[in-house]
Amino acid sequence: MAHTDTSKGTGTGTPEDGGGESTFTVLVAAFANLGIAVAKAVAGLISGSSAMLSEAAHSVADTVTEVLLLTALKRSTKPADEDHPLGYGPERYVWALLAAVATFVGGAVFSLYDGIHTLAEGEELGDPLVSYLVLAVAFLLEGFSLRTAVRQARGEAARLKVPFGRYLRRTSDTAVKAVVMEDSAALVGLLLAAGGLLGGQLTGSGVWDGAASLCIGVLLLYVAWVLGRSNIELLVGRPLPRSVRAGIREELVAGEHIEAVLELTTLVQGPTEALVAAKVDFRDVSTAAQIEWACEEAERRLRERFPSVRRVYLDPTPGFAQRRAEGLNPCP
Repeated sequence: MAHTDTSKGTGTGTPEDGGGESTFTVLVAAFANLGIAVAKAVAGLISGSSAMLSEAAHSVADTVTEVLLLTALKRSTKPADEDHPLGYGPERYVWALLAAVATFVGGAVFSLYDGIHTLAEGEELGDPLVSYLVLAVAFLLEGFSLRTAVRQARGEAARLKVPFGRYLRRTSDTAVKAVVMEDSAALVGLLLAAGGLLGGQLTGSGVWDGAASLCIGVLLLYVAWVLGRSNIELLVGRPLPRSVRAGIREELVAGEHIEAVLELTTLVQGPTEALVAAKVDFRDVSTAAQIEWACEEAERRLRERFPSVRRVYLDPTPGFAQRRAEGLNPCP
């Protein structure tokens, strides 16, 4: 098997490949959520609002999530070594999956429990003024954090020439995806908490507040499910998009000594890192030296057209016609 590896380490955290920008985005979200969590908890205790306490749990869960995402970004930049020859890039998805679990346990479960408890037992509402002030400040901070994440995501979508919504659904940079989704959910949660406070203030009933807490819990369940599913998919192994795979085949068969691509396997290893392996039918008249240089040339063209391709493995394999002529199984 001919192998070409052009990666200078498998890290994805350099500014050139967007990792530095992702780290900044996560840091902004982490500091915003930490301050907001403390303020919401104090306001919730003063006002007696279960929705505010749910929002405090939401912000605590988001803060834990950002810490785990920072760990993911840091550990995934470690270079390849003897024990991990393909690098540590996929480790970011392990930590990002744990972040999704933190959102579920720390935010959704508490919010659902608090909402059910409030609806069943009722609550005594205090002065909501502090809560309104905290919600207003939190909305501004969460909005700034979301703006930072969306700006990065839109820039990447524009660079890749894909719609923003499609990029967000399919991106392998789950750190940015997590910040965008969690900050969006935070803004919606703040509106729900404000609605619960206002409903309770106007009616004198804690039902509104309990219902708002339940809605926040359901919202966090959805965010945790989407992020968890995305990271599991990448951990199991996601191929490059169909259009990219077609382009890889096109570049391979464009080589002078390559007759056909019999089998192609691609694997996403990080936001800007992918592996390509292929069984290739070379011309029967090509010499060993020509095949070696054909592999080098194929790798060069792939890297020029698809910069995320870091490793290329080409396996010279007899073509279907040759295998039939020699009485071999035509399916390699």
